[in-house]
Amino acid sequence: MADLAWIDAALLAARPQAISALLRYFRDLDIAEEAYQEACLRALKTWPQNGPPRDPTAWLIFVGRNVALDQVRRQKKQEPLPQDDRISDLGDAESDVAERLDGAHYRDDILRLLFICCHPELPATQQVALALRIVSGLSAKQIARAFLVGESAMEQRITRAKARIAAAEVPFEAPGPVERGERLAAVAAMLYLVFNEGYSASGAEADRRRPFSEEAIRLARLLLRLFPTEPEIMGLAALMLLQHARAATRLDDSGAIVLLDDQDRALWDRHLIAEGLALIDKAMRHQSPGPYQLQAAIAAVHVRAVRPEETDWAQIDLLYATLEHVQPSPVVSLNRAVAVGKLRGPAAALSFIEPLEASLAGYFHFFGLKGGLLLQLGRGREARIAFDRAIALANSASEAAHIRLHIDRLMRESETSSAG
Repeated sequence: MADLAWIDAALLAARPQAISALLRYFRDLDIAEEAYQEACLRALKTWPQNGPPRDPTAWLIFVGRNVALDQVRRQKKQEPLPQDDRISDLGDAESDVAERLDGAHYRDDILRLLFICCHPELPATQQVALALRIVSGLSAKQIARAFLVGESAMEQRITRAKARIAAAEVPFEAPGPVERGERLAAVAAMLYLVFNEGYSASGAEADRRRPFSEEAIRLARLLLRLFPTEPEIMGLAALMLLQHARAATRLDDSGAIVLLDDQDRALWDRHLIAEGLALIDKAMRHQSPGPYQLQAAIAAVHVRAVRPEETDWAQIDLLYATLEHVQPSPVVSLNRAVAVGKLRGPAAALSFIEPLEASLAGYFHFFGLKGGLLLQLGRGREARIAFDRAIALANSASEAAHIRLHIDRLMRESETSSAG
């Protein structure tokens, strides 16, 4: 079981670079993805018996390339490549691939893949969906959840995106500086969605999906090297770093979600926090605030508070108000309601979120917040209805369990307050 868990993690971590290298070889998204999948199947067959290779990514690239070449040669009625046992004996060939992985030839492979997936020939929704599928390997179901659409609709969207790239004969080279700048927003959106697939995971999925967040941060740093004066990229990287800095404290030993106020702040990663704070301070000096900068600034207010009661909620309210203006969204307004409640009480916050219910009728967090506010106001019966709705909309068993624990705690606090 431990071996299979390690293999699963290795395949997940290797996917972006392996897919992008295979794409450079074959210039076809379907061939690259199929070759990688076949390499993964061979890894699952050979690694438990032979032990892990020296460099899993190099192994997967080498085997995937040979598998695809074999397929191409068979289609052309040429001599096939050797059988599995000879391909698996990589020898010096694997070492050659491994030695080149950090060289200039491979350095921008992943970035090239990102820009292909985010090509302007595709609508923005298809760009992000395709990149999530090809680069990170998310399932159609996971991507559909991020976009709040049905799984079949997302599968069709991804299929159409692949077909459109093939029909448009999109060049498989990295674009020049001007075109890169035009595609930057789509790439940033895709990276943040990838990050959130790791960040939002809970329960048994948390450890398995952590590489998503780490890969998104790595790619954001790569973008920052290419666009060192772009404040929104600074903001994106800062936001990821400040959120990921709390990863060790966001879940308890059973995998249940731990609220921000209950997290052990001594365990937050101070190195990531320092990097994130430096980036957001630098970005805000450009005086051109965008959505990622504003979200990172909010995260910065939280991590700067030594204790929860020292949080500057007035500053958070102001930042969310600015974010509402820059990027209007019912979810942004829902988040602002937490600050409103801290500053002006639960009644004000409840009034603030009432107009949002129609647009957030299927959103788990809306009913969780509504239930908490109602309970604080002593309206326990209505709170129970809201909490039940939140549980029904939860994306995972751990989220549902978290709501139940939250109900129990609020009930105890309410009873203590009444007794006092």
